[in-house]
Amino acid sequence: MGDVFIRHIELLGYEKRFFPSQHYVYMFLVKWNDLSEKLIYRRFTEIYEFHKALKEMFPIESGDINMENRIIPHLPAPKWFDGQRSTQNRQGTLSEYCYALVNLPHKISRCLHVVNFFKVRPDDTNPVTDSQIKKPEVFLLPKDAKKNASDITGPIVLQTYRAIADYEKSSTSEMALKAGDMVDVVEKSESGWWFCQLKNKRGWVPAAYLEPMDGPDESEEQEPNYAGEQYVVQKSYTAVEEDELTLEEGDTIEVIHKLLDGWWVVRKDETTGYYPSMYLQKSGDANTLVKIELRNRSAPPRRSTIRNVKSIHKQSRKQISQETYRRNSKKYIQSRRNMKGNFQNKANVILEKNEPEENKPKAQPAVPPRPSKDLILNRCTESTRRKIL
Repeated sequence: MGDVFIRHIELLGYEKRFFPSQHYVYMFLVKWNDLSEKLIYRRFTEIYEFHKALKEMFPIESGDINMENRIIPHLPAPKWFDGQRSTQNRQGTLSEYCYALVNLPHKISRCLHVVNFFKVRPDDTNPVTDSQIKKPEVFLLPKDAKKNASDITGPIVLQTYRAIADYEKSSTSEMALKAGDMVDVVEKSESGWWFCQLKNKRGWVPAAYLEPMDGPDESEEQEPNYAGEQYVVQKSYTAVEEDELTLEEGDTIEVIHKLLDGWWVVRKDETTGYYPSMYLQKSGDANTLVKIELRNRSAPPRRSTIRNVKSIHKQSRKQISQETYRRNSKKYIQSRRNMKGNFQNKANVILEKNEPEENKPKAQPAVPPRPSKDLILNRCTESTRRKIL
């Protein structure tokens, strides 16, 4: 029997899931050479990581050496926070990508990297769900859309940003900027390094040096989450600014605000401060070569440290003070403690009410009154009567 390979990949639509938090997964029907058909689910971030690894494996075919030799299809980077609209609009691009992928030369389309990524996983057949949360919502592609996937969405339009100051690159993979340069952002990495293009130049640029055109604030940036997400420090860092934290490798912290410039607000016990996101890893996640290489780079500069800023916006970017972060963190931690205390008290009360009968102290029998002397003389035996005479 020959090697296993994929005959066809069909995008069926996507699912909106609510556990462990709201997210979206694409549904693919994968048709194999043994004529079997399997249904799999993949997040777009997973697909993009797969795509980046594929390009690294085949640098000539990905155009890294010469763009004219590129045959591996393009795939846009995920947005900072993907919503339903971006998930829906991306379906046409994904359908075309899968069609092109399967039709690449066999050394690519049938390599283990491709085959293993599209194999059925345990969570494809038994997805993690919670009966307390809403059931997933399914959004299937219309039949007509499957026939002509290019009609689902228009061409990919890259976001344009403006440089707020001059930036001198420190490595060959970076790109130098002059204040006022207009760049197209190809990829937004949560590390705070964004891959941009300017005319015929391409390279990594610190996100802190870029501003959106329609206003000073980033529309993709979420509000603080004082419940926090648990992360583990993968690389030590010593604070340079007063509002930063010094942490050691192996420390466990909570991320309460993810900012686009790559400097996240983290909480250690009740102390908060900025820390480079590229030196953090979510608890339970595995190390990858990309993550390890990223940590070898220096942290991107912060917006507050950039001099000679020339912005086109009259208002400055909104920024939350560390005092606000600390105050709200303390409130959240205290409310969490109170909830735990109340829950414990309720549990104790229920335990007392439901305490089994054998654990309760039994009632002592009443002591009968001592009989009178006449009663003893009339009713008791001779030996007992002698004791009272």
